[in-house]
Amino acid sequence: MLRTDSQHAVDEGKILVWDVPVRVFHWLIAVCFVGAYLTSEERIWRPVHVALGYTTAGLIVFRVFWGVVGTRYARFANFVRGPAAALAYLRSLISGTPQHFTGHNPAGGLAIVALLATGAAVAVSGWVALQETSTDRWEDIHEALANLMLAIVVIHIAAVFASSWLHRENLIASMCHGKKAGPPGMSIRHRFRSIGVLMLLAVGGFWWVRWAWPWAS
Repeated sequence: MLRTDSQHAVDEGKILVWDVPVRVFHWLIAVCFVGAYLTSEERIWRPVHVALGYTTAGLIVFRVFWGVVGTRYARFANFVRGPAAALAYLRSLISGTPQHFTGHNPAGGLAIVALLATGAAVAVSGWVALQETSTDRWEDIHEALANLMLAIVVIHIAAVFASSWLHRENLIASMCHGKKAGPPGMSIRHRFRSIGVLMLLAVGGFWWVRWAWPWAS
C-alpha cells in the first residue's frame, strides 16, 4: 500500500542530514541579505552594506566549494535534478501525496541554485558599481538584481512553509538542528563542527577589521 509522506516521516524518525557548515552558511547568508537590503538606501550605512556584500560573495564561493566536496546532502549532485523533476515534485504536492526527499527536494534544489547565481550577480554588480569608473547604469543593474533575489527569497520562504505543512515536518527547525525524517542508514557521519566554527570566526574577523580599520576597505 502506498504510504503518505507524513506516515513515512513518523515511521522512519529523524536522522542527521545537514552538516554544520551548511547550516551556518544558510543563516549567515540570510542575515547578510536582509542586512544588505535594509542598508542599501542611506549613504551613512554604505560601509555596512558593502561589508555584507563582500561577506555574501565569500559565503557563496564557500558554498559552491562545499557543494562539490561536502557531505552527501550538501552536494549539488544530490539535489540538482532539473525542471522535470521539480515539476513532478510540485505535482505531488498538489495531489496531496508529496514525494519525500531526505535532502533538498528538486524544487528546493533549483531555488538554491537560483539564489546562489543571483547572489553572485548581485555581489559582482555591486562591486562594479563601487568603482570610480562605474556609471549609474551599474547601480540600476545592482538594484534590479537585488529585487530579483528578494522575489526568489520570498518564493523560497513561502515554499518552505507550504512544504513543512504538507510533509508534516518543520523544515525551518531542521536547518537549525540538522535533522530530518529518513532511514537510519542514510544519515551523514560527520557534522564538521570545526569548519562551521572557522566560518563564523572568518566572518566575525572580517567584520571586525572593516569596523576597526575602515581605511583598509
